[in-house]
Amino acid sequence: MKELIEKYNLSINAEDLEKELVEIKAEAASNINRENLKIALGAIDLTSLHTSDTPEFITKFTDKVNKFKAAYPDYPLPASICVYPNFAKTVKETLKEEGVGITTVSACFPSSQSFLDVKELETRHAVEDGATEIDIVLPHNSFFAGNLEETRKEIASLRKVTEGKTLKVILESGALQTGYPTLQEGVEAIAEASLLALEEGADFIKTSTGKQEPTATPIAALVMCKCLKAFMEKTGKRRGFKPAGGVSSSEDAILYLTIVEKTLGKENLAPKYFRIGASSLANKVLTSLEGHPVKFY
Repeated sequence: MKELIEKYNLSINAEDLEKELVEIKAEAASNINRENLKIALGAIDLTSLHTSDTPEFITKFTDKVNKFKAAYPDYPLPASICVYPNFAKTVKETLKEEGVGITTVSACFPSSQSFLDVKELETRHAVEDGATEIDIVLPHNSFFAGNLEETRKEIASLRKVTEGKTLKVILESGALQTGYPTLQEGVEAIAEASLLALEEGADFIKTSTGKQEPTATPIAALVMCKCLKAFMEKTGKRRGFKPAGGVSSSEDAILYLTIVEKTLGKENLAPKYFRIGASSLANKVLTSLEGHPVKFY
């Protein structure tokens, strides 16, 4: 499973990646400053994906975004609000702030284990109800079986349903990383999945659903960003990266920000190309910025 790695002239070596990460982590420790914390805050897809979510809860959740600028005028709003598909309409009807996206997870999140027409229908409903961004999960049932054509077909089909909207493909990188006998094979699988998703029209590649361990990892992030760089160099198309799952501290956020900046440049730190999927992170970043505990969201 190295066809795409070779096509894009990528060098993916697990030992080299781990050595590179040692340097990046050292740099990230000195990168925790107000400018970068604000970038991270503005990159967050503010997320609520609970079995217990209700229309009333999502309305209150969304209204916090409406009230944010009155409380913190110098800080950016989240990039989007991320909910289950059936709440897209609730967010659309409640959200007053411009420039904040409406993200829904879709296509039988988080397992992606269902019929393609069911996934298409769910995604179509989400778009019709106001979703501006759709996060889907790479179909592992076909990918792990080595059926890459079927994997491509599914992503391409959902890309068609989401035409004109932002499409993020969740690799569930932890499952890919640990689903093979060696770490080397795992990082190669992450690279192949990344490039396949990008070729089929993904605007973002995203690490994890947050519903399965391991979630986002620095080594997966580095592989994915290297794929984004190779794809951009070959096609001229700049696409985005979204770590999600387990990104729960300011230090975590700045580490992923540093990986993106070191690999893809500062241009990729704009919300158009960099997102962080998180539920509790916004308060943690606000706490770091304010210097005292903040529980706004």
